[in-house]
Amino acid sequence: MKYLKDYKLESVMAPLFKLLEAAFELFVPLVMASIIDKGIANQDMGHIARMGLRLLLLAVVGLISAVTAQFFAAKAAVGFSTKLRQALFDHIQGLDFTNIDKVGTSTMITRMTSDINQVQSGVNMVLRLFLRSPIIVFGAMIMAFTIDVKSALIFVVAIPLLAIVVFGIMVWTMPLYKKVQANLDRVLGITRENLTGVRVIRAFHKEAEEEERFCQYTEELANSQTYVAKISAVMNPVTYVIVNAATMVLIYTGAIQVNVGTLTQGEVIAIINYMSQILVELVKLANLIITITKALACADRVANVFEINNAKQLLTSGTVQQEKDAFLAFRNVSMTYQGAGAETLHDISFSVRKGETIGVIGGTGSGKSSLVNLIPGFYPVTEGSITLNGKDLRDYDETELRNRIGVVPQKAVLFKGTIRSNLLWGKPNATEEELWHAIDLAQAREVVEGKEGKLDAEVAQNGKNFSGGQRQRLTIARALVRQPEILILDDSASALDYATDAKLRSALRTLQGHTTTFIVSQRASTIRHADQIICLDDGEMAGIGTHDELMKNCEVYREIYFSQYPEERLKAQKNLVGGDL
Repeated sequence: MKYLKDYKLESVMAPLFKLLEAAFELFVPLVMASIIDKGIANQDMGHIARMGLRLLLLAVVGLISAVTAQFFAAKAAVGFSTKLRQALFDHIQGLDFTNIDKVGTSTMITRMTSDINQVQSGVNMVLRLFLRSPIIVFGAMIMAFTIDVKSALIFVVAIPLLAIVVFGIMVWTMPLYKKVQANLDRVLGITRENLTGVRVIRAFHKEAEEEERFCQYTEELANSQTYVAKISAVMNPVTYVIVNAATMVLIYTGAIQVNVGTLTQGEVIAIINYMSQILVELVKLANLIITITKALACADRVANVFEINNAKQLLTSGTVQQEKDAFLAFRNVSMTYQGAGAETLHDISFSVRKGETIGVIGGTGSGKSSLVNLIPGFYPVTEGSITLNGKDLRDYDETELRNRIGVVPQKAVLFKGTIRSNLLWGKPNATEEELWHAIDLAQAREVVEGKEGKLDAEVAQNGKNFSGGQRQRLTIARALVRQPEILILDDSASALDYATDAKLRSALRTLQGHTTTFIVSQRASTIRHADQIICLDDGEMAGIGTHDELMKNCEVYREIYFSQYPEERLKAQKNLVGGDL
């Protein structure tokens, strides 16, 4: 309800104008009764004309009231959904990677689009019809009682029966609509997966299998929608049966009373008109109930996202004792992904001085990316602590911490816009000179100058108009624009050729003293000249030191290095044999 607080006037005016329309509509049968009993019965054309003008006036005022109510209802509903969608987006942006991984991207997109659209329709319909329909139903019953109590008793029986049907179907279908939306999540998930992985699908010639899988999911969605639609469809015919049965009884009892003389023909027609009004409004109410049921199911799904909160981390006491000159320190750090059966990182300890370059290497799945993702706080540590300048990372404000860090993720991501707008993500107020300096460091000058418009060259969605190596260099430049205290390159030069990679490493060495750099790489050549190299094996530290130290003391590092430089293995073996001789 808090998202409607800025639309209090609209939320009040829409139902009020609908009530006004309903009030004028309730007078129509009385005017018709007057035309029949006085105008037609007495052949009084003047009376018929006067009553006809009243009917026309009631219609015009009702139309104006309906249009005005629709305007206010639409304004409130659209404004409400805008604020709700923005709040949901802001909440999702604040979730940590653990929660985002758990919920899933496709589900988030469904909640942001389809679910909120359904809630918007529900708000609109409620403001327009939720008061109007009950007022017409009970107003028509009361008006019928003012004409004839005996005939009006038929309404007393019919209306509770209708209420049982309407609300019974509502209770039945609400959980089914949640299932429909869950199936929609799955369809959206496989659609997104297929669109992003279309090249892989075609490379392995899996189009037929993916089409079959997509067909299976869409059939499940269609079946669930058909099932709940069949249940909802029962509402209208059952409503018609009850109301028409009541109308038949009404005509029968009314005819008897007309013959007796206790009722006039006009009064019977008025009561039948009131029954017809009830029928129309209950059909509307039935459709409204279906819409509200969908909206409540979707609102519950949106609320579930709002209820997701980042796990509270136990904070330290602030500044802690650490190694002299240490800028960043890991102390017995372990990390487990939520729902994982085993630790991804176990008992990691090392310290880094400001300005050092740290290489991180290891086999596939050894925990390299997980290690560097702990530094910006993307994932929480489950044991141990990480300190920056003697202060635990958990004590830092998230914005303050990440403003000090530049991250180049494993997958290069560019956003739709221009090269300039992408680079300014690192520092919104960066000067032209700072942008070009970062571009030169990232070895991306030829990329920018090769595009028409240079810095103002267009970037397509996901940077599809750039090659993989070009995207990587631009994402490195984006991180360097910020001039961060800590620069994390998470295997971000994998698409670069060896010459460009070497130039990039030489350029990054000029940052020493100002920036502490973490380089995650599969290439031993990329991290060979780092001040320290961390070698990981199955989530544990197999060794730490310089290249020469690890070659002597770390079997895992030696194997990685020799697998990339087999000639070095032969040379080492010859030296060993020569030394023994």
